[in-house]
Amino acid sequence: MNNTTQGSPAKGRNVVVVGAQWGDEGKGKLVDWLCETADAVARFHGGHNAGHTLVINGKKTALHLIPSGVMRPQAICYIGNGVVLSPTNLIEEITGLEAAGVEVRSRLRISEACPLILPLHSALDIAREAARGRAGQEKIGTTGRGIGPTYEDKVARRALRAQDLRYQERFAAKLRELTDYYNHLLRTWLQADQVDFGPALAPYLVNGQLQYDVMLQEAMQQAEIIRSMLADVSREINAAHQAKANILFEGAQGTLLDVDHGTYPFVTSSNCVAGNAAVGTGVGPNLLHYVLGITKAYCTRVGGGPFPTELDWDSPGTPGYHMATVGAEKGTTTGRSRRCGWFDAALLKRSAQLNGLTGLCITKLDVLDGLSELKLCTGYTLDGETIDILPLGAEEIARCTPIYETLPGWSESTVGVTEYDRLPMAARQYLERIEAISGVPVHLISTSPDRAHTIMRHHPFAAA
Repeated sequence: MNNTTQGSPAKGRNVVVVGAQWGDEGKGKLVDWLCETADAVARFHGGHNAGHTLVINGKKTALHLIPSGVMRPQAICYIGNGVVLSPTNLIEEITGLEAAGVEVRSRLRISEACPLILPLHSALDIAREAARGRAGQEKIGTTGRGIGPTYEDKVARRALRAQDLRYQERFAAKLRELTDYYNHLLRTWLQADQVDFGPALAPYLVNGQLQYDVMLQEAMQQAEIIRSMLADVSREINAAHQAKANILFEGAQGTLLDVDHGTYPFVTSSNCVAGNAAVGTGVGPNLLHYVLGITKAYCTRVGGGPFPTELDWDSPGTPGYHMATVGAEKGTTTGRSRRCGWFDAALLKRSAQLNGLTGLCITKLDVLDGLSELKLCTGYTLDGETIDILPLGAEEIARCTPIYETLPGWSESTVGVTEYDRLPMAARQYLERIEAISGVPVHLISTSPDRAHTIMRHHPFAAA
């Protein structure tokens, strides 16, 4: 490894950014940083269950739906067809950004094909988790924001889509049918009259039954705001590429939460891997030139599901507690504590395979400052056999015992370091070992939440 910056940004290059662990890897900061070079930023899956925290000039800004590029005045922001869209949360986010002086509406383009998240989806989400609890089953750890039920409606071909907001009668008829269906589920299966849905859903429910008129009236009011931002996003992104724009495709959550390839069933409801950037925005896969995997210098996870390298992160004086407190490990969207553990390079191997990673960005390296030694998971024992890559499915992963290498830690501060050669030798050795095991070069290193505190060893928008 060396400290030279390799390559200058080129025009007409497209980059996909994905989380390489279980989400919360620091994608927001890196997307924002890369937006200095990007002309457009596109979200391609998930919904407002995602959360990105940006720190710009010392000020924190949390985003959930709108791409991180909104903080850059030159960037057009696209919400692709793969995203499930909550009109309520979208408008709240727009209003908050505008109050902070950020122009949004003229630069935000929303795919007409986005399925809509409505209060009925959140109600079903919450009622299902409550039912699992009553049955003594482990909860999935859903955010309760209606993401899964909306994707179900999409696949079942009954979803209301953003384009339906243009036509009141059409929207009303589809909503009536959907409300009747959801009320049947809530009444006959989920005992919704016994569920505490919380104050946010209170206006839409009476004795566990959804109120059609209330939902319709609200949706039509929201339509007046949203209609002007609806667009044929596939056509616009393809046109931007032909005009030699640099486009950043922004993933949400993380690879191991992918509904097909993650720790199923403890996963999200969408495909988080890089290949979905094409499907979720309507571009050909040949337009995805570089895939950047974001990973913390350690591992975290929110919610349930297996976590082979998990540590005790609740006891003062332990490495896990150090990660949790120094790293301020609270979920951006939910505020839930993140479980913490040693870096899992065998997991990263799986992520590299699934995404076709071109390069890595290691975030929160500075959190490890002060630990005397570090452990790196290089594989597992599973049913008496040694394996070097994360297996598929929660049941198999739960039976894995990690195999560790021990490396020296460092006492020097890495906070704010922007040159690779200025990192402590032990920190460089740690990064080099991650490279060697994963087979993916470390191109970027983040040394604090501030976007300026980034070591660039190869620019993702540089020509290959």
